[in-house]
Formats: sequence, structure tokens, C-alpha cells
Amino acid sequence: MSLMGSLYTGVSGLRTSNNALNTTAHNMSNLDTTGYTRQQVAQGTRNYVTHSKSATKNWIQTGLGVNYTRTRQERDAILDKNYRRETGRRSFYEVSAYAIEEMEYILGESNEGHEFSIALTGDHDGANAEDGLWGAVQELAKDPTASVNQNLFVTKAYEFITKAQKVYDSLCEYQDNLNKDVKRDVDRINAYAQEIELLNRAIVRVEGGPEQANDLRDRRNYLLDELGKLGSISYSEDIRGYVSVRFEQVDLVKGSLVNEMKLYQDPQTGFYTPYWKMLARYDRFDKDGNPIVSKENIEGAKVFKLEQKVSSEFNTDIGSLKSTLLARGDHRATYSEIDNINPDGEYEENWYNVHVADSLVMNIQAEFDKLVHIVCTKINDVLAEAAERATAQNPDSDYLRDKDGNPYQLFQLAVDEVEGKPETGWTVRNMLVNPELRQNPSLLTFRLGEHSEDHETMEALKKAFEETVYTLNPNVATPVCFKDYYKNLVSQLANTGQVLRAVQDNQMVATDALAYAREEIVGVSSDEELTNMIMYQNAYNASSRYINVVSEMLDHLLTTLGR
Repeated sequence: MSLMGSLYTGVSGLRTSNNALNTTAHNMSNLDTTGYTRQQVAQGTRNYVTHSKSATKNWIQTGLGVNYTRTRQERDAILDKNYRRETGRRSFYEVSAYAIEEMEYILGESNEGHEFSIALTGDHDGANAEDGLWGAVQELAKDPTASVNQNLFVTKAYEFITKAQKVYDSLCEYQDNLNKDVKRDVDRINAYAQEIELLNRAIVRVEGGPEQANDLRDRRNYLLDELGKLGSISYSEDIRGYVSVRFEQVDLVKGSLVNEMKLYQDPQTGFYTPYWKMLARYDRFDKDGNPIVSKENIEGAKVFKLEQKVSSEFNTDIGSLKSTLLARGDHRATYSEIDNINPDGEYEENWYNVHVADSLVMNIQAEFDKLVHIVCTKINDVLAEAAERATAQNPDSDYLRDKDGNPYQLFQLAVDEVEGKPETGWTVRNMLVNPELRQNPSLLTFRLGEHSEDHETMEALKKAFEETVYTLNPNVATPVCFKDYYKNLVSQLANTGQVLRAVQDNQMVATDALAYAREEIVGVSSDEELTNMIMYQNAYNASSRYINVVSEMLDHLLTTLGR
């Protein structure tokens, strides 16, 4: 090799070492940058110069120095996919566990929940039992003709309904908050998809030349991480650098196209349902030619198949968006659905298990509404039976009957403000205490004759609270009574929360292990980078010294020849 060729060899070492030092400095400056991937300079050898070769001798070759090829990212594709899948699963159970915590607070720790418990059975420790409806029944049984006890009975009934409605309203309010979360998550997914498409184009444009768009790739990988938390994703990168993304097995980003996720809002409930715009089927359009979206149009275009069994085996427990939809449900649940009566009032086999049981909020709504329903209707039944017994004994009796001859009902259906008719269904939101009895509780005389108290009705009222004939839902075998129903409801919620939190904790351990393993590859270690910096500095100094030596030789040669 000529001396001039040797200079080029030294220069190649300088350039490569300089690039490596710059890369190391870039790593160090992004030590704490979220989503940054450690970069490494890829080096290669230049073509060798072959001086001679034969069948009997080794080839005589001279190297032409080192070659800088590119600055690559240190990532493990398989580890990335596993991490994104497991973080999605972690997000799923985090949302579920948080929903349980919110409902535990509403039922057990909030003022509304605590006050309702007292309104039903009195203090939890058994003291001041007269503070609840059950206590009022017991006081009434001691002296049913006393006006103070009659007034207490009606007053506690009013408090019971009022506190129950506040609890149910809190459950509905949390359901509405979850609905807002659905819209927020869908907006995030669409925004991430749009940005990934823009990054795809930018990366292809930059890497069409000699440079690597590693910082842009970092941002794209970060967005894939975030998408993985929201739902089940898969992706692939083509030879140009375009990344195609599928969300819940449907193309979200493909080349330069983004398939936006849309939201259908139910006109009755206001609840959002995510669906794919390109998969919807439209049969009606407005005057401007825009499609009119209906529930029927999106039936085959829904993003999630919520009727699928939640299972880690089939990866159906991934993503915060799906968990939010499951927790929220698709309507306000009532007591009738526990008996497999759908919102249209029709019996539908297994309705509860298919449409209610898997929704954390709807399940609690239905069970709580059932408690209020059975308490109110049972008390009404006891009063009606007492009036009928008195009439059977004396047809002219007006015992526990109003001026129209109808049995007094402690609880009534609310009147629809629009139609002026009683609302259908004895649900917590549709009931109120009889205004006539609230104004004059003594109309509940409980006196059959001048000196005859109606102890039979009193015993029937006490029995109604103590009979263990009610179950929380069709999947619970152990019956409970009025007094224990709410306590068992809260206990059931706590047990479910305990299971979900255990799953969540296990998933946290799994994702933390994957995050640590990934960080070992993509993360920047200051010690390692300082070691590399020293190594590249030494390589730079060696190349510089090599060039100086060659330069001195050229100078000596020129000086000698000049003489």
C-alpha cells in the first residue's frame, strides 16, 4: 500500500471513531429520556487489496481501513411484542381493579353507602338499630298503635328510598365517567394511529439517504407501547421502514392509510360503542349524503366482541379500552334482569349471564336494585294482605284502605312527568313513599278494633326482614335475608376485588420482569457508555497517531528526494 493510501486508512479510523463518540455522547444526553433506545455504531471492513495469490500460498492482502455502516438501535423484536402484550393485559386488570375499588367506596365507604346501610338496618355494630327501617319495624311491633312508632316507620321508609336513590345515582355517575373514558381512549387510539402514519413517511424519507431516523423510530416505538396498553395489537415493518399496525385483528395503520375508529352513541343511554368506519354497512343517508349511523349498521363493525369469555389463554383480556367497556356495560341495569327479563320486558333465557354478569357496574346496579325492589314490594304485599284479611273477616271493613277502598301502599311508583302516568317497573329510581302516608302516618293505624292491635301484620313485617329466601343473583346459591343482603353484596364485591387485585399483582410482576429485560437491551448505562467513550477515544487517538506517523514518513521522503 502506498503512503497516500495509508493516510486514507487512518482517516477512515478517525471518521468511524468520531461517529462512535458522537453516538455515545447522544446516548449519554438521553440517559433519562422516556422511550429512548440505546444506539450503537455498526462498523465494517473496507475491501482488501489483493497483492498476489496462488494455489500453494495464502493470499497476500492489505486492509484499507474501517468502514462506518450505520447507527443501529439495540432492540429485541420478540421482547418488544411480549412486553406490549403483557402491558395490555396489565392495563386490562388495572381498570377492572380500579372499578371495583370505586364501587367498594360507593357502597361501603362513601357517605351515600354508609347512610344507606344505616337507613336499612341501623349501625353496623348493632347499636342504634332504630336508626334504620328494620329498627322502625321492631319498634312498631312493640306498640303498632302508637303514633310515634307509625311516624318512625314512614319516616325511615322515606329515608331508605332517598338514600337508596343516592347510591344508585352514584353508581350511574361512575358509569357515565367510564363512558367518558371510552371516548378518551378512542380519541387516543386515533391520534396515535395518525402520528404513526406521519412517522412512517418521515422515517422513509430520512432513511432514503445515508442517515438513520433513530429518534423518529423511538417515538414510533413509544406509540406502539401506548397502543399496546389500550388493546391487542400486532404489527410488522416492511423493507422501506413502513410499520403496519392491526388493532384487535383489524388494520389500523396500513401503509399511508389510517382506518379510524368511530363512536356510536346510543340515543337512549348516551353510551359509546367503538366501531370500524370501513366495516360499517350504511343503508340510509342524510340530505348531504352523509351516512346515518344506527345500531344495526355497526353490528358487524364493532371493535370488541364483548360476549367472548375473558381468558388469558385466548388473549381476550388485553387492553384498558376493552376493560372499560366491560366494566361500564351498555345500559342501566335493574332487578328484573337478574330474573332474565331484558330491558324490553321480555323473558330471555340466560340474559343475566350474557348481558349483565360480566359488567362490574351493571351487576352491582342489578343486585342493589333487587334489594330495594324486594324490600319495598314485600312491605307493600304485607300491608295489602292485612287489608284483605280484615275484609275477609268483615266485608265492610276499611282497615288499611284509602278513601277509594284500595289497600294502602307504603311505596308507590313515581309518575312520569311527561306522560303523567306511573312509570313501569318497581325500580329504585321509579319509587317513592306514599305522599298521603308521609303527610299522615297515623293512617296506618294497625288497630283492628278498639282494643285489638294487628300483631299478625307486625310479625309478617318482621318475618319479611328475617326470611332467608333471597339470592344476590342466579349464580349465588346461598340465600340471605333483607338484613344481610346489603352486607353480603358488599362482601361479594370485596371478594371479587381481592381476586382481581391478585391477578393484577401477578401481572405487574410479569410486566416488570419484561420491562427490566427490555431495559437491559434498550436502556442507556452510564458506566457502559463511559467505557465505550474511553475505547473510542483511544481508537481516535490511535488513528490520529497513525496519520501523524504516515505524515512524518511522507515529509521525510519529500525532504530526502528534494535534496
